[in-house]
Amino acid sequence: MEIWTEVRRRVLTGELSKRAACQEYGLNWRTLEKMLSHVEPPGYRRQAKREQPVLGPHLAWIHEVLEQDKKEPKKQRHTAKRIFDRLKAERVYSGGYTVVKDAVQKWKATTKEVFIPLSHPPGEAQVDFGFAYVDVAGERHQVALFVMSLPHSDALYIQAFPRECTEAFLEGHNRAFRFLGGVPRKIRYDNSKIAVAKITGTRERQVTSEFQRLQSHYLFETQFCLVRRANEKGHVECLVDFGRANFLVPVPKVSSLGELNEMLDERCRTDLQRQLWGKSGTKEVLLTEERTAFLPLPAQECEARRITQADASSLSLVQFDTNRYSVPVKYAHRRITVVATVDDVKLVFENQLIARHRRHWGRKEYFYDPIHYLALLERKPGAFDYARPLADWQLPECLNVLRRRMERTPDGLGTKEFIRVLLLLEKATLEELSAAVEYATSLGIADADTIRVILEHKRESPVALFCLDSRPHLKLVHVPPTDITAYTSLLEREVSE
Repeated sequence: MEIWTEVRRRVLTGELSKRAACQEYGLNWRTLEKMLSHVEPPGYRRQAKREQPVLGPHLAWIHEVLEQDKKEPKKQRHTAKRIFDRLKAERVYSGGYTVVKDAVQKWKATTKEVFIPLSHPPGEAQVDFGFAYVDVAGERHQVALFVMSLPHSDALYIQAFPRECTEAFLEGHNRAFRFLGGVPRKIRYDNSKIAVAKITGTRERQVTSEFQRLQSHYLFETQFCLVRRANEKGHVECLVDFGRANFLVPVPKVSSLGELNEMLDERCRTDLQRQLWGKSGTKEVLLTEERTAFLPLPAQECEARRITQADASSLSLVQFDTNRYSVPVKYAHRRITVVATVDDVKLVFENQLIARHRRHWGRKEYFYDPIHYLALLERKPGAFDYARPLADWQLPECLNVLRRRMERTPDGLGTKEFIRVLLLLEKATLEELSAAVEYATSLGIADADTIRVILEHKRESPVALFCLDSRPHLKLVHVPPTDITAYTSLLEREVSE
């Protein structure tokens, strides 16, 4: 480079002629011309395209295969190794694998999509679901991660649910809005069936009734990605991976999803203290500024529930989400409305709540409330010891003692009488009934009607005395005591008669 610079300086400034430069520096005339026309050595430049005598005849076929792959499922497209194997088996190819791999990579590089950097105004959010594994109570489960992100401040919020479903979708929004301190004005979604009932145009969507209810409650605008264009909400796509890699590694070991969500909530708050490259402040500072563009939170949260209907079977069971839940036997063969949330399942008949169970996320399981079957067992007491709903019912010892005493009666109706005692649980708690039974047994009583009276007496509240404080005008009222001597004349008249 030093000789290159010196030759250029001396020749171009007129200090040395071209002929003299060739003689002094031993240069070829064409080399000198190249030095004078380039500021620095241009390096080796190929004049003609390099021929590929072995692979060349097959390049058009390789490109055709890769082009057709665009229409195939992503996980069933050709790799370079598969193309190499087909070249060997289907075509006359004697070359190696490396040149095939280079040709495939070169074609893919020229066909990859290029994106434009975007700016995100404050008050806009993106929502997506991801999945991760968690050890809950010693067992490994896959959970659905609800993620909401704000591209402007880069804040994110993550919550875990047993499954990606309508209830989790609605509850995730409630928790995210509470965490962010407001409602983003616009939220971008993909085309999940939870939100989209039908695609009616390029950007037009017919949304589900539950999504309409959520939007009507919080009043935010929506925008849906184009079909198969999840990159349009690339910010939340990246933060799903970020949250999984940073919040859930190593695999958390928790006793319940509630404990896991408390941990995720705390880690999202801690993440607000980070400041990203190119940002003017921490995430928390930017989020505080962004809240000015939010919609206010309504006084009440949107009820995160899914409503459906099902028929109660002859066994007084209602099927929901592959599981079966019991209802009182008088509602068998009736059409029941199921109101399901993340935590519980409510069963309603004609606007009346008839049963409530804790939500279970397993499959093909039965969940009984023994009280629902007592009215039927009163008519069929012989099935008491074999009734499946009562199989795991752990009763207090005082009730077991009461049953043994009742079954000693010679009329053989002790089991039916004991069932009548248990029927009191329809209006009383197990603790209240146990206290009444203990009191009855201490008196040597083993009768259902008497226990009912004791229970009602214990549940009665004492009558409060009427207080005259703040009522001075009533203190001036004087009621004289009753003169009972007036009744003696009646007694004397009765004696005389």
